[in-house]
Amino acid sequence: MLGPKQEAQAALFYEFSLEDHVPRDHLLRLIDRFVDLSSVRAHLTDFYSHTGRPSIDPELLIRMLLVGYCFGIRSERRLCEEVHLNLAYRWFCRLDLTDRIPDHSTFSKNRHGRFRESDLLRHVFETTVARCMAEGLVGGQGFAVDASLIAADVQKQNSSNPDDWAARDIDPHDASRAVREYLDTLDDEAFGAATAAKPKFTAHADPASQWTAARKGPAFFAYSDNYLIDTDHGIIVDVDASRSNKSAEVGAMRKMIDRTEERFGLKPDWVAADTAYGASDNLVWLALKRQILPFIPVFDKSERKDGTWSRADFTWDEDNDRYICPEGKELRHNRRSYSDPARATARLKTRKYRALKADCQNCPSKPKCCPNSDTRAISREKYEIVRDFARRCVNSEFNWTAQRRRKKVEMLFAHLKRILGLGRLRLRGPCGVQDEFTLAATAQNLRKLAKLKPMATVTG
Repeated sequence: MLGPKQEAQAALFYEFSLEDHVPRDHLLRLIDRFVDLSSVRAHLTDFYSHTGRPSIDPELLIRMLLVGYCFGIRSERRLCEEVHLNLAYRWFCRLDLTDRIPDHSTFSKNRHGRFRESDLLRHVFETTVARCMAEGLVGGQGFAVDASLIAADVQKQNSSNPDDWAARDIDPHDASRAVREYLDTLDDEAFGAATAAKPKFTAHADPASQWTAARKGPAFFAYSDNYLIDTDHGIIVDVDASRSNKSAEVGAMRKMIDRTEERFGLKPDWVAADTAYGASDNLVWLALKRQILPFIPVFDKSERKDGTWSRADFTWDEDNDRYICPEGKELRHNRRSYSDPARATARLKTRKYRALKADCQNCPSKPKCCPNSDTRAISREKYEIVRDFARRCVNSEFNWTAQRRRKKVEMLFAHLKRILGLGRLRLRGPCGVQDEFTLAATAQNLRKLAKLKPMATVTG
């Protein structure tokens, strides 16, 4: 029999437990075991007043931000709505059903104030790295470094030529927050001091971003997200934001290696990277100053494309300070005989080695060597001995292992953009970009902990 809909009478009392409604295999339950925010309040003690209205718990704000970055919820307004509706999010944030959710504007006020002044997000990230070390996921023997372009939150239409936008003539008191942060980083080696070359365009809303066409497509404004990872399990041991050019990314790499040793006492035996980090000065910094083996392809422009012999086809004779060509003839920097042998000692500077004209004119291989000149000359870089050492590292048997492990950092960038949704920045300015990169790296480390350290099965 078809009857009318029965209206259920509302119960006067409910017995409801969030703990019972969050699945055991839920990502937040797996992550929660490794989130230690007990030191947050002590870290922010000096930034809160002891009088007036009680402030919102900073641990609640950090937990909500972690939820957003773990699940790709980039908008703080939407994050507040999701935490209000989702039981698992409430459980992770330690909120009851009747607790109110903070307003979205609270995040901006704390991010531009207490969080940034105390460097709280960096503290949370380093706490997570320390937990990864305690769980045995960081070996410390081998590191890999790389950078990935992340589009900035600006448009080309709101940009101009740098010559028409004099940065140092801007009044900081009348400028936006992103412009003030840009002015503060003009002398930073990861931003303004990275290179003297001027980009084609400068974005007015975020002048620290870089106009780049590095993806071999339409140019756009971007920042570089720099990761330094431990290659054992792909744990991110440091993260840094920089402009999107090679000099800035190399400067960020050096900063991260120094900071990792200072904060955690980790100094790798070797570092793997791509050719962008293979400049002479960087190889000298790694191999000589930091005593780290560089498994990095040397950035070398001596390779010829016209089919003639390149510098690699000549043999270097260290004992006699000369090159030997494939035909057995020698190329020397100086053919004079000194009474004092010390005057002929090779010095750290660029040197040019030439063959004798008679040797080249009568050589049957001249069309393959120097068809457009009388003699063959080879330039030897100032730190060519370090470059040769890097080449030996790259040609060693272990290089295959190092490069295979280096792929883990590229996988992290793919995960960052496809799963966490960080393909385009939402915040502007160097500080805002650094906050986004730091929170995203923290979320990735927590997800890695949850994956590699599953919860123990409880048996009855």
